[in-house]
Order: sequence, then C-alpha cells, then structure tokens
Amino acid sequence: MSAQANSAQHTPDTRATVAALQQRPNASVLIIGAGINGIATFRDLALQGVDVAIVERGDYVSGASSASSHMIHGGIRYLENGEFRLVKESVEERNSLIKIAPHYVKPLKTTVPIFSTFSGVLSAPLRFLTHKSGKPTERGALLIKMGLSLYDSFSRDGGSVPRHEFRGRKESLRQLPALNPDLKYTATYYDASMHDPERLALDVLHDGLAAGPHARAANYLEAVGIDEDGVRLRDTVSGEVFSMTADVIVNTTGPWTDLTNKALGRPSNYMGGTKGSHIVLDNPALLEATDGREIFFEHEDGRIVLIYPLKGRVLVGTTDLEHDMTQPIRCTEAEVDYFFELVAHVFPQIPVDRSEIVFRFSGVRPLPRHDDEAPGFVSRDYRIEQTPLTELPGTTLLSLVGGKWTTFRALAEHLSTDILGIIGGTRTQSTEGLAIGGGKGFPTTDAATQVWLASNGEELGRQRAAQLLARYGTRAEPMIDELVNGDGAPDAALAGAADYSRREIAYIVATEQPVHLIDLVLRRTSLAFVGALSADLLGELADVMAAGLGWDETRRATEIAATRAELAEVHGVRLGTATSTTSLAGV
Repeated sequence: MSAQANSAQHTPDTRATVAALQQRPNASVLIIGAGINGIATFRDLALQGVDVAIVERGDYVSGASSASSHMIHGGIRYLENGEFRLVKESVEERNSLIKIAPHYVKPLKTTVPIFSTFSGVLSAPLRFLTHKSGKPTERGALLIKMGLSLYDSFSRDGGSVPRHEFRGRKESLRQLPALNPDLKYTATYYDASMHDPERLALDVLHDGLAAGPHARAANYLEAVGIDEDGVRLRDTVSGEVFSMTADVIVNTTGPWTDLTNKALGRPSNYMGGTKGSHIVLDNPALLEATDGREIFFEHEDGRIVLIYPLKGRVLVGTTDLEHDMTQPIRCTEAEVDYFFELVAHVFPQIPVDRSEIVFRFSGVRPLPRHDDEAPGFVSRDYRIEQTPLTELPGTTLLSLVGGKWTTFRALAEHLSTDILGIIGGTRTQSTEGLAIGGGKGFPTTDAATQVWLASNGEELGRQRAAQLLARYGTRAEPMIDELVNGDGAPDAALAGAADYSRREIAYIVATEQPVHLIDLVLRRTSLAFVGALSADLLGELADVMAAGLGWDETRRATEIAATRAELAEVHGVRLGTATSTTSLAGV
C-alpha cells in the first residue's frame, strides 16, 4: 500500500504516534522537548537500542531551533570569552556536519568588513577576564586578525574549509563594490551554511525512528504535570491526558526548561535566554551585492550582524535582547529599524524598505542564567543538571541547560552517555562520522551526481530528480519511487508552486507527521520563508492535507484560518489572493 493511501486511514483526532505511547505508557528514557538537541539525543539513544520516547508540545523543531541564523559555525567570537573548548568542539562539529549532512550543510564564504585597525584591542582583555561588556566597540583589524589566526588553528581537518584571507580597501571594494567605501580592510574566512534547519532536524528524527519500534516520537503532546503514575501528557489535538513512566526523564525544552521543570513540580532557575530576531528580504540588488557570501561582523553596539544570501533572498539579523519566556516572542518594528540601519552601514547605496520583507522570525536562545553579564558574552556552552523525583522512586530528571545547533551531535552523545550510565546501558555505536538522513550516499561531485540522476531520474526526468535531491538528499529515493509507482491519480504540479507536486506534498503528509497546516508551510517546506505563499496556494496545500489526514471541510477551513493568523501575527506574512509566481528553485 502506498504511503498516501496508508495515511488516509487516520482520523484527525486519532494519531498513531500518540496511540503507540498510550498502548505502552513506559520507556527507559522519556525526552520532553523535540528541538534539535532533544531529537539528536533521541537518535543517539535509539541507535544504542535504548527504549526511548520523545514528546513535543508543538511541532517538532518549532521552538528555539526553528529560529536560528541558518549557520553552522565555530563561534569565532567565543574566543574572546575564553571558551576555547567550545570553539574547538564547534569547529570540529562544523567540519563533520559538512561531511555527514552534505545535503543541508555546506561551506559558506564569510566576509567581515573592518573600519579600524586597533579598535577593541584594549577592551578585549577586560572582556576575556571579566565577561563584562564595558563600552561597546567594533573590533579592529588587529584583533580580528588574531582571532582568525587562532580560529584557523582549530580547523585542521584535512582542508574542510580554506584558511582566512585579509584584503585592503582597494581589493575589498573591487571584489564587493557595494560595500561601504569607508572600510579599511576585509577579512574573509569560511564557516558553513545550513540551508534547511527544520528538514535537517526531521532527518535526525527519522534516523532515530528507523532504528526500530523501541524508538517512539509524538508531536503536539505536552507534559503538564507529574504524580505517582508518571509524567502526565496531554494530547493538544484531542485533549486526552494520560501518564507515562520512565527511568530517566530528560528536559530538553531549551529556553522553556524552567517552565517545564515547574510543571513537573521541580521549579528551577537555570535559564536566561536572549531573543534573536531576523528578517528575510526580497531585494535583488542586495542579493547581488553579497556576491554569494555572508557579510558578518560585530556592530559598534556589540551585537552580531549578518547579511546572508539564502534561497534567492537575503537573511538579515540578529538581535540579542533579554526576554520573559511567559511573553510572546516576536520580531518588533524597532528591531526591523535596527536591521535597516545595519544594511545602510554596510551597503549604504542599496535602499531597503518594509515592502521587501517577505518573512520575519524570532526565537530565544537557550542560554544559562547570566545575571549582570552582558547577553553577548554569556556562554554558549552547555551543562546537564540532575534531580531526583520523589514521586517516582528510582526515576531521575535531567535538565539540559544551553546548547546550540552546531554542536548538537556531540552534545547528544555526551548527554546519551550520561543517560546510559544511569540506566546501566552500554554504548554500542558512536554517531561520530555517521551520515544523517539524506546525507547517506549523497553525491558530492558532479560525476557522482550524474550517476545518481541516471539511476533515479529515468522515469521522473533528470531535472525533477535533481530538484528532489537538492530538497531532500538521498531520502528523495523512496519519494521518487512513490511518485512513479504509487497508487492514485497521476501527479500534477501545484498551481501556486510549480516546483512542488501534489503527490510530493502527500508523501510528506504521510511520512513526516505534520498535524496542522502550519507545520507544512513553515517546517516541511520553505514556502513561507521565501515569500512564496498565496491564499490560493494555501488552499491547495490544505486540500492535500485534508485528503491525507481525513479532515472534513470544517477542519480544513479552521486550519487555513489558523495558519493565516499565525503567519500574520508571528511572521508578518499577510496573504493576498493572487497565485504566487515566485521562482522556487532550490526551495
């Protein structure tokens, strides 16, 4: 039976993922929070054969992990904080991810515009010793040169990325003529881009689930309390509540860690996350001005600035602001003004305005509590807190404090090793060097790509196969088989997004556990991110989901209304009625 036909057996309020937990409401390990660190820990434990379950109150990777800067980076600025262990680990993991997830993680040329020679030299040692911000100042050439030289020393990994280069004003403006002519130098080095963070996280989840029935996962399942029967879980779709027990309960809810612990009757004060916002611009002149590279530097107010070409758009960020986790997380108009000031500082001859913003997003970094320490100097490293649970004798609560995208694999291996020690398990496999999802067998040369296309594009066509390979890595192979050989009517392109097809979307609905329409437009595709949605297209997507999940017309209408409301309120996307003609190449 095809995946599409199988999914049609489900009803909106009866989910197989939740039923699998209800039928066996116990596990060796229960992970609460399916951001990238929770999902990676789930994968690691599943590969060891551990009976593990993960639950998430929203959609998978819909919290802090969905609001990243789309970078996998070594964290050059952490050197100034003295976090050499973290930088070394980050660079090693960056280099590794380029190899084990080559479908989504790729080397990114990064240029730093520099406007002085010696700025920051005197304040940097004070920051290193005290972690106090002092008077904000842009970093000068001497300090950046020292940092990049040290950064290169951590990157000795057989040439995963080239070493840095320094250029004077004349050569810098020759290469990037739209840059501010007041600059004195540029420094260019390589980090890595992460084109589709949500899809990368879904690949990690898929790897865990593929390990066997001992690994179970459910989204839209919220931990609401704890008693002698276990952790109380509420299905946010049906409203049903049931309890689940485990030997180890792991809190990986990121910036919500303290709120989750409070719900579990163990109030904590571990977290002090800061908000970071971004906007996505459709500005061809700005896109051309970047020359395919990220522009990255520290502004005079101490904040990190990035102007980053991505999917035919330009991502601009980010901020570093204190945030109350009980309040909504939004990109404000003041932050948009700040971003426009940044663009004007770097590319003064390129006008930008609000009409060019196709998407905005904001998230809170899962940083530890930092009291009077300046946000930009709070450690990006992580730690694990352990707490006994008297209501459940023999059960241990672990809380993850900190963590970031770049180091998710290493963090998960560390956390899983600690968990194995508690439950008396043994590590049977390391995830180091282990390909992730569609990165397994992904062709990384032109010759290998042609071989893959010849093998997988015979009936579908090479152009379409190449499109799916770029979008899903080698996980496109079972999808292509479904598109060519599956049951149902012949495939057809979506009227509002010709680079996607109806059966492609149906396959995603059947195999990737989207529950709401918003899951499809924000996390299973990049349609909202690049500004490619229209009211017509949203209706098409809702039709496919309704067929796959058994929605009636009332549910379909409710999902469309809820999606439109969330897009407008959270992401500044207000849909018209005209069908989009946006090019979706590479999306």
